[in-house]
Amino acid sequence: MSWIANAMRARRVAALLTGALLVGACGAGEDRLSGEGDDAAAGTVMPDSMPAPTTTGPPFPTGAVRSVTMSFTGDTLPHSPLWRRAEEYTGGTGYDFFPMFADIAPTISGADIATCHLETPIAPVGEEFSTDPLYGVPPEIVTAMARAGYDRCSTASNHVLDRGVAGIDRTVEVLLENGLGQAGMARDELEALPEVFDVSEVRIAHLSYTYGTNGIPVPTAEPWRTNLIDPVRIIRDANSARDLGADVVVVSMHWGKEKVTEPNDQQLTVADELTASGAIDLIVGHHAHVVQPIQEVNGVWVAYGIGNILSNLPVNDAWPDSSQDAAIVEFEIEVDEVGNVSIGPPTVVPTWVDKGNGWVIRAVDAELARTDLGPARRAELQASLDRTAAVLGEYID
Repeated sequence: MSWIANAMRARRVAALLTGALLVGACGAGEDRLSGEGDDAAAGTVMPDSMPAPTTTGPPFPTGAVRSVTMSFTGDTLPHSPLWRRAEEYTGGTGYDFFPMFADIAPTISGADIATCHLETPIAPVGEEFSTDPLYGVPPEIVTAMARAGYDRCSTASNHVLDRGVAGIDRTVEVLLENGLGQAGMARDELEALPEVFDVSEVRIAHLSYTYGTNGIPVPTAEPWRTNLIDPVRIIRDANSARDLGADVVVVSMHWGKEKVTEPNDQQLTVADELTASGAIDLIVGHHAHVVQPIQEVNGVWVAYGIGNILSNLPVNDAWPDSSQDAAIVEFEIEVDEVGNVSIGPPTVVPTWVDKGNGWVIRAVDAELARTDLGPARRAELQASLDRTAAVLGEYID
C-alpha cells in the first residue's frame, strides 16, 4: 500500500533528522558449532532517549475481521557437506539447494507469510565460502528458500558479522534479489528502522534481535548494522511500528542455551517483560538448535526455539540427536473491526533432516504415513517424532 511506504519513509527520515539511530554493541557469549553452550547474554542496553514518531496512515478498516496465517522455521545452517551436495545437483556448474526443501515446500508455500531464520551471512562476491567458525555461504540457499515459498527471513544472529559488513550487505542484497524481505541486518540507517508490510489487509511489523555477535564488535560508526536484545529497545521499536500503522508486531529472537530443551533465565525474563508491555503480539525464537516449548506468556504466544530446519547436525558426540529435529510452526492471526489482535494456538509440523539421503527436510508425519519405509528408516523417523512430541506434542497437527 502506498501510504505505508510513504509512512515508513517519513518515519525513517524523521528518526534520522532527530538523531534516533539504532545503537548496538557486541554482547557476551560464544556460539561455535564445534561445541559451546554458555547461556546467551542479554546484550547491550540501548539509550533511553528516542523521539516518538507521530501516527501515520488511515484508521484501521472497520466492518470486517481480517486474518492472515504466518509460519516460521528455525535455524538454517548450510554447512559445507550441504554445499557439496547442492553442487552435485547441478553437475558442478553451481549450487541447487531446492531438493533439500522440496518435501516441505507445499507446507511452507501454504502460509500467507512464511518466515525463515537465516543464521549465516551470504559470502561477499569474490570471496570463498566458509563454515564454522566464521560462516559465508552460497547465495543459492536463498534462491532455494524463495522457490520453496518463504516470503522473508529473520537475520539477526550471533554469526551476523562473521563476514563483516560486506557479508551483511551481500545477504540483504541476495534476499531482496530473490523477493524476500528481512529483519535483523541493515545496509544503512534507514533500513535499520522498523517497517510495516501489508498482507491480506493485515499490517505486520517483523523485528529481529540477537543476544550477541560472537565477540566480533559491531562497527562503532555503524551501530545500526544489527540488533541486540534489550527489552527497552525492543518495546520502543514495537511502539514505533505501531505508530506506523502496524496491526501486528512479531519479534524473532536469537537467544537461549544451545542443546538445551528448556528456556533459560534470559529467555524467560525477556519474554515476560516483552509480553507484559502490550506492544508485541508474538515471539518466535531460535539458536538452541533443538526444539523448545511454546507457551503463552501474559496472553502472548512465545515459541522459545523451533530447532534446525536445515543443517549437518548432529556431528560427533557434542550434539544431541534432537539437533536434527525441528518444527514448522503456523499461527492464525485475526484483527477485528477496531484493531484488536487475536492469535490462536499454533499448529506444529515436525521435521527431520534426512542426512543419509541428501539432507532432505522431511515432514515426519507424512513420511511415517508411507507404506514403503524400511524398519530402520521408520525407526529413525519415529524417534524424531517422539523427541519433538515430548516438547510440542499438544500442538502437533
